[in-house]
Amino acid sequence: MAADLVRRQVAVIAAFSPPAVQAAQAATTIIPIVFESGNDPIKAGLIVSFNRPGGNATGINILVEELLGKRLGLLHDLMPTASTIAVILNSQTPAYQTQSIDIQAAAQKLGTEIRILNASTEQDVDRAFNDIVQMRAGALLVGSDPFLATCVEQMVGLAARYSIPAIYARHEFVRAGGLMSYDIDFPGAYRQSGIYVGRILKGEKPSELPVVRPTKFELVINLKTAKTLGLTVPSGMLAIADEVIE
Repeated sequence: MAADLVRRQVAVIAAFSPPAVQAAQAATTIIPIVFESGNDPIKAGLIVSFNRPGGNATGINILVEELLGKRLGLLHDLMPTASTIAVILNSQTPAYQTQSIDIQAAAQKLGTEIRILNASTEQDVDRAFNDIVQMRAGALLVGSDPFLATCVEQMVGLAARYSIPAIYARHEFVRAGGLMSYDIDFPGAYRQSGIYVGRILKGEKPSELPVVRPTKFELVINLKTAKTLGLTVPSGMLAIADEVIE
């Protein structure tokens, strides 16, 4: 698809996932690219610096690795007695290694034992939940990844079936019956991407448009699910929640 866009000589390419960004980057060094990605854009070779990207790409860096630690902290606050917390990550995503290192570092700071399980297919997700039940994990953290984001009904259904308290990367999980989520304001991020596309179409250069990092984050809690699981959500956590589903 990226190669086809280059052949059509489009004015700008918008790429909103690590695979899409990689494809666009491989296809052109001339056509402007506006990306939205959780990978470190400097390590990925997309930009030279956040303030002055320097090449043909700019966009939104959505802080995937940093948010993993925050989610783990929230889950620990809700389930302080959980002896083991399971973590589902997609081993096929470009950021997998970094995510694994960061979540283990966050767990070490909290003094929490985690078990990382890999899932890149729906069958892997089923197997991961079987492992979670066998290891008797007290809670679950689901990583941020384009594939995992498509498993809303499957993840929420399995967590409900096995009574596993879980925190997710997207609010769609919570509105479908999941316990809670914490992530960036995605509509705001997409809006910023659209603004950058518009500025480039008007003649500005991506090399001079700073890569933006989100400043607004959203905690969503499903109290109905918490009650079903027999959990009492701390009042302090409810106070900082952006949305509480009752």
